[in-house]
Amino acid sequence: MTQNSTHQKRVLVIGINFAPELTGIGKYTGEMAHWLVDSGYDCTVLTSFPYYPNWKVQKPYSGHFYKKEVWRDGQLNVYRCPLYVPKKPTGLRRILHDASFLISAFFMTVYLLFKPGHHQIFCMAPPFHLGFLALMYRFFKGGKIVYHIHDLQIEAARDLKVLKTQSAFKVLFAMERYIIDRANYVSTISSGMLHKVAKKTNKEVILFPNWVDTKLFYPLLIGRDDLKKQWGFTPEDKIVLYSGSIGEKQGLESLISIAKNLEHHSLIKFVICGNGPYKERLLKLAAQHQLKNLVFIPTQPLDAFNALLNMTDVHLVLQKKSACDLMMPSKLTAIWSAGGLALVTAEPGTTLHAVINENKMGVVIDCENEQLLLESILDCCTADYSDANLNGRKYAETFLNKNNILQGLMERVEEPALVTLIS
Repeated sequence: MTQNSTHQKRVLVIGINFAPELTGIGKYTGEMAHWLVDSGYDCTVLTSFPYYPNWKVQKPYSGHFYKKEVWRDGQLNVYRCPLYVPKKPTGLRRILHDASFLISAFFMTVYLLFKPGHHQIFCMAPPFHLGFLALMYRFFKGGKIVYHIHDLQIEAARDLKVLKTQSAFKVLFAMERYIIDRANYVSTISSGMLHKVAKKTNKEVILFPNWVDTKLFYPLLIGRDDLKKQWGFTPEDKIVLYSGSIGEKQGLESLISIAKNLEHHSLIKFVICGNGPYKERLLKLAAQHQLKNLVFIPTQPLDAFNALLNMTDVHLVLQKKSACDLMMPSKLTAIWSAGGLALVTAEPGTTLHAVINENKMGVVIDCENEQLLLESILDCCTADYSDANLNGRKYAETFLNKNNILQGLMERVEEPALVTLIS
């Protein structure tokens, strides 16, 4: 039995992260699934239980057993697979974490082989080896694989010394190359990553950037003083915000000493918003220094996030050298869309460094230079960067519009000819 293009188009999405996660890959995969349904697709998602960035399965989920959820009047079916979630994600524990999901998702993939097939199979990496599940599914059911690389996981593990055995990396790169060479389409989120991925294969790599809902995140022209008061600050305070995952690659320890050194600037207030494996360490360091100008707040719900962005005077986007240009920080899209001033650490020659400077929409400095970061925070709190704010909003509207990006990708990966699926 075959299913052709006269029927509703069906998409399968395979990825470890999904809604209701509010940050990282899960945010984008969730938004993509809902956009597909809004655009007339029938969408199936094979994923885990929400755990990121807290590294703890979110309530009301337990994460112990498989679970099916039916969303959007049956047009979005979500199959959740159990996995091991370490409280402290060290290198070995991350490997076990990814492996546990691969195993549980394998059995769910087998189950889906007895369901109707899908025209497109989106595989969200990392974990990179989920591509094997997509290849297995296509072998039996047909369809076209889009292997989408959010993060160069193997390079990140090597550069951050998560693994130290060179022979292991040879095997991992060979496995990744096997997947990439057999996928129908390969995509990634930035031009810098595109060039790196292109070195792994002879096929064309599609630019599929992270997007932003420019109607959800927008500049508030009035009321910023009231927003600061609602958060417990004065209208005169200069709010320096870090929002996102609190992990190793951000290098957030420097903010503790910077906040300590800027205590005498009483109007500069630091806010760290989010969760992650390094939050407890930062809380202890802040307590040891008895910091009065640094506060921690949890990850904010989507309906409150635009207000938080608009209250902020300086948005910090921090990276370590070893992770620089392996990913495009997803938080930047919302910052630019809200007309915020981004202070970004990125090395010269990276995509991020070039994009910010060419479009004059923020301040970019070298990574891991604590004194330069301190001086730049002072500069951003005192100088006039209103033009950069306007340029960021314009860039978001022109290049980061969610509908344009997703519509363009689906047009690219949909074949005009009939796609034969085994039902």
